[in-house]
Amino acid sequence: MVRIFPVPHSIRRVEDCHNIEDFRTLAHRKLPFPVFHYIDGAGDDELTRARNTAAYNDVDLVPNVLAGVETIDTSTTIMGRKTALPLVLSPTALQRLFHWQGERAVARVAERHNLWFGISSLSSVSIEEVGANYSGPKMLQYYYHRDRGLNAALVERARAAKFDAIALTVDTIVSGNRERCKRTKFKTPPEFTPASFLSYATKPAWGLNFLFREKFSLPNLATHVAEGSKDAISIQDYFDKMLDPNMDWAAVEQLRNDWGGKFCLKGIMSIGDARRAADIGCDAIMVSNHGGRQLDGSRAPFDQLEEIVDAVGDRIEVICDGGVRRGTHVLKALATGATAASGGRLYLYALAAAGEAGVERAVCILRDEIARGMRLMGVKSVAELNRAMLRRR
Repeated sequence: MVRIFPVPHSIRRVEDCHNIEDFRTLAHRKLPFPVFHYIDGAGDDELTRARNTAAYNDVDLVPNVLAGVETIDTSTTIMGRKTALPLVLSPTALQRLFHWQGERAVARVAERHNLWFGISSLSSVSIEEVGANYSGPKMLQYYYHRDRGLNAALVERARAAKFDAIALTVDTIVSGNRERCKRTKFKTPPEFTPASFLSYATKPAWGLNFLFREKFSLPNLATHVAEGSKDAISIQDYFDKMLDPNMDWAAVEQLRNDWGGKFCLKGIMSIGDARRAADIGCDAIMVSNHGGRQLDGSRAPFDQLEEIVDAVGDRIEVICDGGVRRGTHVLKALATGATAASGGRLYLYALAAAGEAGVERAVCILRDEIARGMRLMGVKSVAELNRAMLRRR
């Protein structure tokens, strides 16, 4: 991305942020570098992470004009819930490490704007708290653990808390090779060692919030494992030690049956897997490569979207997850045939930069970009977007 104005050093407040990249700049300024690089980093050479956004640049929008677009409808229905935008705030882990308000800030913004959002099994706010306090559409990002008791407990807790959907993450049976995290020795909770102290001490506001506000924990896991709440562990080690690499389609189908509600698979990239998901009765798939954090060199979700929509789009909802930085990216995904687009970093940078105020501003920016783009494309509803409005370079 080429910056003309403002230059990065001028971005010091949330009001200075006019796009998602601006929030990334401000988050870099606010966070200790191990925490920032955990959000920002990806697997191996990070080629896939870069491609996730760059893929949208290879397709051009072809607008229609004179369409009478003073009044437009940006709403859509995702997994049975009508939402104000075709945008999902993807579930991500450990959010109170990025800002002390964490998942609570994201949940409040999502509820205010009537957006789908999700919390991770590794969230820093409990399933019960989110269920009790936030009425908007919400999903639990479910990690399939070796501990079958923990797996069953997560399902029951989500059901009791009246979550709308479970999104089973299927691309993390082992961790990707996240070299930035290895170099910074990032762990959760953070370890303050002589080697790491300087990186945290240079961000005193973050440090004071972390040390003197509510104690950091992973309450959805605390009844079964100490790792991540009491015992510091890297995310790579957590995935490799705790998650079950033997998860297969039979386990997925059993989990879908045990849950009984709306069920999504997050991390589908192939036509074969998309067809299998539809065959066993999943309600949605998220075409996703985990933000490029797992298999580097894999396809970008947007690159893979068209063939997956053509294969199963009449049987299952298809959400394009990852790389979204602009409202026009959302429009391109919908025109290709996606039900919605989704992303994590698009709001995590904003959360890290300014808490709830940052997430609110980021969502408003994307909302306005979607609405402006629809008017400029000559469509009154998201359902009018179609492939005739796209050209691949």
